[in-house]
Amino acid sequence: MSVDSDIDSTTTTPSASASADHARVETDSPRAEFDSVDDVIRRFAEVGYLADQRLATTVFLQSRLVKPVLLEGPAGVGKTELAKALAAVTGRTLLRLQCYEGQDETTALYEWDYGKQLLYTQVLREKINQVVADAASLTEAVDRIGAEESVFFSERFLAPRPLLQAVQSGEPVVLLIDEVDRADEALEAVLLELLAEYQVSVPEIGTFVAEHPPMVILTSNNTRDLSAALKRRCLHLSLDYPSADRELEIIKSKETGLSETLAAQLVDIVRELRELDLRKAPSISEAVDWARTLAVLGAEELTPAILAQTANVVVKYDRDLAKALSAIPRMVDPNAEVPDERHRHGHSHGHSHGGHSHSHGDHTDGDDHTHDDPHADASHTHDEGDSDGRAVRAAKDSPGRHADNYYGAPGRTDAGTTSAVSSSQGGRSFAARTGGGRKKRPF
Repeated sequence: MSVDSDIDSTTTTPSASASADHARVETDSPRAEFDSVDDVIRRFAEVGYLADQRLATTVFLQSRLVKPVLLEGPAGVGKTELAKALAAVTGRTLLRLQCYEGQDETTALYEWDYGKQLLYTQVLREKINQVVADAASLTEAVDRIGAEESVFFSERFLAPRPLLQAVQSGEPVVLLIDEVDRADEALEAVLLELLAEYQVSVPEIGTFVAEHPPMVILTSNNTRDLSAALKRRCLHLSLDYPSADRELEIIKSKETGLSETLAAQLVDIVRELRELDLRKAPSISEAVDWARTLAVLGAEELTPAILAQTANVVVKYDRDLAKALSAIPRMVDPNAEVPDERHRHGHSHGHSHGGHSHSHGDHTDGDDHTHDDPHADASHTHDEGDSDGRAVRAAKDSPGRHADNYYGAPGRTDAGTTSAVSSSQGGRSFAARTGGGRKKRPF
């Protein structure tokens, strides 16, 4: 018989005992058990959580079968909120274990309070000396101290963590094991005993069995596959983004302050954003935050501009934000444009090339000859949001705008006359040809 089958064969009696304890708890606390699936939907709605039929059925079965529930799906679809709502409607205390990479049993189950043990050792030093005072040998002294070590490994020095707290609790609790896929597989092995039998074994003390089996909710964002052994011990449910109608109901239930008409438009936009190739799709909770943001800003209509200004509420990466900003105009109005707030700016700068000073369209050289600047765009004051920019560029493309000397016709001015060249200019220009310039290269 395999080890796995051995574990399964030993769970029959504890499960039956757990069911009996659970039934006793329900008798003492009438709101701790659900009468039907519809009762689950109604009571969850009372605390602001809109559960669909599948989810309500799973919760109802959990309360009757006394089994953990594993919820898998993308981040932000209400997995964690389900545990909070379950604690609220049943009146149970919520205990939460937030999982992370590299986590071990000392942060999940328990650890020994070594500081407290050391303090007691210092305080009881005289008593320890009395115990070993008449020992005939070192071996005998060690044996005497060893016989008392159970004093220092007792519940007095045990620091329980969420899993052990759930088992030791004298009152019914909801245990949330959040984002279990972030933890290493070693933690999954630690969880198996608790999920199967609602007990935790401490080698130095013994086994703690839950007086009131906790209602356990595990969540996973599907960053890795969980073990078959863990999944076999749980009721499983995959959650995804809700339909448009249900998401609109969720936003309305949160009383965001946004009108129903705008909320419906916002839901459509959020759903279209989720269809983009984003690193992180907008979650339901972020959609609610977006609705509240727009309500705070007093939005009376969803324009591309106001959506672009607030898109960072639901899009959290720069690459995703660039995609969203380019797609939002088409979502609202195919002919609309969204100003790029990250790159909009105005600046003025001048350039000096070869002793010539350029300014906004015209420049004056050292000989007081003025003509159109062919590089006018290199020196200007501009605003990318300027509505006249297109007209200015079109004007620069008009035919015949340049004089004859624009492309370097020698000795020509804008009026078509020949300009005089001074002797100094001529000397500088033709020095190389007359031998007064650079030296000739030897062949």
